[in-house]
Amino acid sequence: MSSPSRTERGRRALLVSIALCSVLGACSDIYYDRRETVALGADDAIASNRVAQMVDPWPWYVGNKNLAFDGQRMQVAVECYREDNIKPPASRTTSSLAQQQQQRQEAADCTARKRAATATAAPAAAVR
Repeated sequence: MSSPSRTERGRRALLVSIALCSVLGACSDIYYDRRETVALGADDAIASNRVAQMVDPWPWYVGNKNLAFDGQRMQVAVECYREDNIKPPASRTTSSLAQQQQQRQEAADCTARKRAATATAAPAAAVR
């Protein structure tokens, strides 16, 4: 028996690739799925018409610019991220009491360092 020639191996590879493409092409449900719409995402005509005919589609609370936040706490958090001094998130159900105390201590240390840094920077800014 002789080994198959180069062209015969190429033909086999071509036939295998065609068969593989035809098998995998049948997996597409876009063509075979029966849809009664022109486009795939065109199934919400009633909802889109309802929104198009609204006088003011925004909720009433969108205009509220009085947002509740703590600026100092946010500033300390940003500084901790800048200095790569971030405590890992704690799982409230599986962590031990020692881990929780350690994480609270790390957070307090970060806050104390920030307060010390802002206290020393404030007089220097006032002298200039």
